[in-house]
Amino acid sequence: MTDKTPTEILEKEHRIIEKVVGAMAAIAETLEQEGHVEIDTLRDMAAFMVTYADQSHHGKEEIHLFPALERKGVPSRGCPVGALLQEHKAGRALVATLTEAVNQFAGGDESKRDTVISSLRGLVALYPAHIWKEDYLLFPMANKVLSPDDQAELRERFEAIEVSVGRDTHDRFEQLAERLVAALRSRS
Repeated sequence: MTDKTPTEILEKEHRIIEKVVGAMAAIAETLEQEGHVEIDTLRDMAAFMVTYADQSHHGKEEIHLFPALERKGVPSRGCPVGALLQEHKAGRALVATLTEAVNQFAGGDESKRDTVISSLRGLVALYPAHIWKEDYLLFPMANKVLSPDDQAELRERFEAIEVSVGRDTHDRFEQLAERLVAALRSRS
């Protein structure tokens, strides 16, 4: 178990998500200009967004952090929690579209290239502002309203989510983010 606060855990995950989203921008551009990227890279990005960003990261927020904040009087509707939940929903829709389009594109349906590109670009447009809102609005507020006991309980619950997703899975996706960044640097 870590001694980091729940918001520090989530912020660390944001840095990993930012790496993959940054790679998405480059991949979308390459796909548009050259017409081809490694299908496994697209599949890995989609799997990362489903498992790491949504199930693990958003799961920690939606299942544990947001309800803890609501118990402390933070409204679940409106700003910031309600707005963030809507962005999670928009992200899920983009990832679902991306996943389906990647599978069809991998199967030879060239008409899905534009859908892959637009889904990648949609995620690139969504995530930086979303992460900013959490890092600079939500997390400072959470640190003010959650007691040390609340934070300790959240850490335990976050750990349970990582165990359910699979610690090796979590680590594998963090390594994927590093590989994507390294691959992009080598192309520059």
